[in-house]
Amino acid sequence: MSNTLVLDRIESNLTRLRLPRIRDILERVLKSVEKKDTSYLIFLDELLEEEVAQKEQRRVETAIKISGLPFIKSIDEFDFTFQPQLDRQKVMSLFDLTFIRHKGNVIFLGPPGVGKTHLAVSLALKACQAGMSIYSTNMEDLIKKLKQDHEAGRRGKGRSYYKSSLVIVDEVGYTPISREECNLFFRFVAHRYEKASTIITSNKAFMDWTELFQDPIIVTAILDRLLHHSVVINIKGNSYRLKGKMQVDGMDNLNNVQTSGSIPTTENGSILKDR
Repeated sequence: MSNTLVLDRIESNLTRLRLPRIRDILERVLKSVEKKDTSYLIFLDELLEEEVAQKEQRRVETAIKISGLPFIKSIDEFDFTFQPQLDRQKVMSLFDLTFIRHKGNVIFLGPPGVGKTHLAVSLALKACQAGMSIYSTNMEDLIKKLKQDHEAGRRGKGRSYYKSSLVIVDEVGYTPISREECNLFFRFVAHRYEKASTIITSNKAFMDWTELFQDPIIVTAILDRLLHHSVVINIKGNSYRLKGKMQVDGMDNLNNVQTSGSIPTTENGSILKDR
């Protein structure tokens, strides 16, 4: 049998076995190993490495696509210099993903725009790349899903927001919730307690959660489970969203000074200072 016929049969079998990457690179790799006089083991290893790499890339891309992440940003894109009070070492230590293996939680607190969601998304991406299942939602959407399950009589235990290794619940505290909704959120937290990891982002300090959940007893029960195995990171700083605007406004003010040739003053002639 000629080499051409053999190659055609191999490519056909690779298609049937769903090994498209090996099929696509087979001829190129064959020519390469013939020139280098490479062993059969190295030849096979190279083919399999290529196939595994492509399948892993597709797995990650698919997982990210269905995860509900609001955007894709890695930790390398986070500007720690803009938040100098943030403990960089503490944040970076989370990226070994030990907290997920230990079924622990991470809670990011701070005002809007300081990078809480960015950090949460970066951790989810890292977990996804490590082969862990991820899911992302915000508090408002999660409550809607929990209510729909409850009203339909579904337990919902097989849903991604229950079973994923890591779930992000973003924007906890932005809108108040009813007592019924509070109970549903407690059940969600209780179900995941010591079974899987949850990342919470909130603009509210824990002492203010009573205003959100309207029931001190349930708040205590929720926080008891969230905080038992957790890392809490409180971000105090300026908003990234306003960063560009502040820079633009600063340049406009500078241009106005240069154009007028004078320095802004008060009525008594003293120099105006930023407050």
